[in-house]
Amino acid sequence: MTFTYKTLTMAVTAVAAMGLAGLAQAEYPEEPITYTIPFDPGGESDVTARFQEPHLEEILGTDVNVTHRPGGGGAVAWSEFQNSAAPDGYEMIGVNIPHIIAQPIMRSNAGFETDNWKIVTFFHFTPNALIVPKESPFDTLDDLVAYAKENPQAVTLGGSGTYSANHLGVLRLEREAGIDVTYIPFTGTGPLPAAVQGNHVSGIFNYSMLGVQMQDSAKVLAVASEERVPAMPDVPTFKELGYDIVGGAYRGVAVPKDTPTAVVDRLEEAFAETNRRITDKQEPLGFVMTYITDDEVDQVIQDLEEAYQPILEDAQTQQ
Repeated sequence: MTFTYKTLTMAVTAVAAMGLAGLAQAEYPEEPITYTIPFDPGGESDVTARFQEPHLEEILGTDVNVTHRPGGGGAVAWSEFQNSAAPDGYEMIGVNIPHIIAQPIMRSNAGFETDNWKIVTFFHFTPNALIVPKESPFDTLDDLVAYAKENPQAVTLGGSGTYSANHLGVLRLEREAGIDVTYIPFTGTGPLPAAVQGNHVSGIFNYSMLGVQMQDSAKVLAVASEERVPAMPDVPTFKELGYDIVGGAYRGVAVPKDTPTAVVDRLEEAFAETNRRITDKQEPLGFVMTYITDDEVDQVIQDLEEAYQPILEDAQTQQ
């Protein structure tokens, strides 16, 4: 091959460009990162982010600023993120499934589409738990179901968000037990303990973390996992009690779709190491730690879409 001044110049320019690109990637992050939680403080997403924050800062070598933007079961923050976040790795947002599956299906104006994000990882799972006040007349799930059959819509069950894991859990319970209850959405998990302790609702459909937290101040009637949650060994599963209900929330973090692969990989590694460090703190609280990335993310979403599709179709016909 004959080298001319032109080809040599082009080669040098290309090498320089590659070097600059590699340098830019190696230096990420060079400024603070904003980590938005789309729910109230005090819930599972917030608790996890607070555990993650110091480790992410140490691993990434920059400040990680956790902020909250509750509303619409997460939809307010997800919509704003989709419309304004730059694909540079300096803005990331907590994401939950099935919320991000169900909301765009059930709401024509949800304001976001999950195809416009790159989900970096799902780092844990929390199964749903049915919790009632300490003074509740319901001592078992069968007690609640029997009363609900005799008194349609009289049982009020609170939960985090609309068409969230909690809401879909209530819809599944209605379908499985042949009952009709009233679902009351809250802006996150944070306000739910007060709603239970103040007897403002008949009960709540929330997550295993709150079930663990409230074991002494409320009654946990059932948990929606394949097996009993180690942190709540005395609480039966719905399946044990004859109801085929397994579900809850997978939580993770996303960045805009066009974020450079090198940046996504850096964040993925940081969250994986952080997960390893905080497992001993989170598992006793009722969290099930996971490490779901890349193609596995798409598979989990597909599996849950198939599981929830009949429930969502029923809900659409009732609107």
